[in-house]
Amino acid sequence: MRKIPVYYYSSSSNLTGRFAEALARIDGRRVLNLARSDVRRSEPSGPWVLLTPSYKAGNADEVTLPAGVRAFLRSPMTRRRMVGIIGSGNRNFGDYYQAAARQLAQASRRPVLFEFELSGTREDVARCADILARLDEALDDVRNAG
Repeated sequence: MRKIPVYYYSSSSNLTGRFAEALARIDGRRVLNLARSDVRRSEPSGPWVLLTPSYKAGNADEVTLPAGVRAFLRSPMTRRRMVGIIGSGNRNFGDYYQAAARQLAQASRRPVLFEFELSGTREDVARCADILARLDEALDDVRNAG
């Protein structure tokens, strides 16, 4: 069965990166860091999932989606192949917690598959890995039916 890759953005704090790397360790899933310019310039060849943090501390004018994610999503084909979103956030942001994932889900009409705080817990990683495994199966069933 083909495992859907996860493209993630992680800043120097590496909170999102730690979560992505833990997903990769659990089930061998491919994770690609959008902080790297070669990854941002690439285009997924099939379905993929975005893992993005939200950056917003209460100023409504601040942009919530990291620049690396925005750059990656400029390609219409990349946007079309995105099948879901995983959000990372900080509850200290109040109403803006998970704002990037939720706003992008609404704009793209793709589901938020999972949300976690900061770098998540082991339980968060396991639950997210289970959700991704079920998504892998569902997409595999669709491919096999076609």
